[in-house]
Amino acid sequence: MSRESEADLPGGDALPGTLSESLRAELIAFRRDLHMHPELGNQEFRTTAAIKARLEAAGLHPRVLSIGTGLICDIGEWDGTSPLFAIRADIDALPIPDTKAGVPYRSTVPGRAHACGHDIHTTTVLGAGLVLAELDRQGLLTQPVRLIFQPAEEVLPGGAPDAMESGVLDGVGKIIAVHCDPRVDAGAIGLRPGPITSACDRLEVTLDGPGGHTARPHLTTDLVTAAASVVTEVPALLARRVDARSGLAVTWGRIEAGHACNVIPQHAELSGTVRCLDLPGWRAAPDLVHAAIDEIATLHRAKSQINYIRGVPPVVNDPAMTELLRDAQTVRRGASAIEDTEQSLGGEDFSWYLEHVPGAMARLGVRTPGDTARRDLHRGDFDADEHAIQVGVELFTAAALLDGRA
Repeated sequence: MSRESEADLPGGDALPGTLSESLRAELIAFRRDLHMHPELGNQEFRTTAAIKARLEAAGLHPRVLSIGTGLICDIGEWDGTSPLFAIRADIDALPIPDTKAGVPYRSTVPGRAHACGHDIHTTTVLGAGLVLAELDRQGLLTQPVRLIFQPAEEVLPGGAPDAMESGVLDGVGKIIAVHCDPRVDAGAIGLRPGPITSACDRLEVTLDGPGGHTARPHLTTDLVTAAASVVTEVPALLARRVDARSGLAVTWGRIEAGHACNVIPQHAELSGTVRCLDLPGWRAAPDLVHAAIDEIATLHRAKSQINYIRGVPPVVNDPAMTELLRDAQTVRRGASAIEDTEQSLGGEDFSWYLEHVPGAMARLGVRTPGDTARRDLHRGDFDADEHAIQVGVELFTAAALLDGRA
């Protein structure tokens, strides 16, 4: 892949907005500080304060969201009527321990880690804002831009709905974002028009019955067998009740029932996730899942209670906005630094913004070229090649400038 700092536009006009060496070093230090002090969703007070302080030091006027964490910052002259171009980052961490060894920026907070790359997302948007603010002072910013630093992405249904209620999309006409991808080398991005993530909901089920002696299961409601049947048969039943192209999948993560080997319990609990590749399947999922669980439970004479918790719809990239990101990366690093990417079964609350305005999310490569170790997201040993920060900053600035020239 190419790592040139700049490519020329057709006609020989160079696009400004690249990263200076001094700012690159500062942003790496900023990212490491965030990484050492991870905060969970809706608790990102230190993170919010750090972002706010750096933007204010650049002469900008960030505004903390009414929900208490997260902030927005507008750059350039905005008349209040023309649409804003928005760049979004998520700022929260995960409730898992940081298990990395040999790095000085390992988390200092027990049981908390930036294991999904939100520290990288935050730093790239901050860096893009600082570069665009300097271009604005030079009269080179082609349109007003809003930075959105959103809390609580990891908390279903995500912090995006609360952020929107706080007004982050007021006046916004387009929006872009990135998400770290440890399967893509640093220096490259992955793009896909249309769905790039999946819907993700949470499912909690309780089963109840009279219980009894394991010697006489015919006189009881055998809840262990009932729970096992729900686990195995509900996914199979759903596969025949929804278009297979929707990819509706129930995956169980927890099952609890009983305390003794010779006692049939009176209560069982199950929980898991429901994932779906498209919007029609996602919208139909709650009724289909409820019906399937009730049928299996009734067959075993168990009473079922279902708590279906709506999560997030799929991120559906607008084709034109995806092309904008493709053009921006091509200008910065060449077409060879772009990969076509598959749809992920992971969920992302960036999807909520795309229900209101056109936008697109790119996959930001964070794997060190040549590294064969597997460092997946949501693992305690996750880390990122920090060259990705420069790539993300320059992708964002190019996209904002190109869109403003259109």
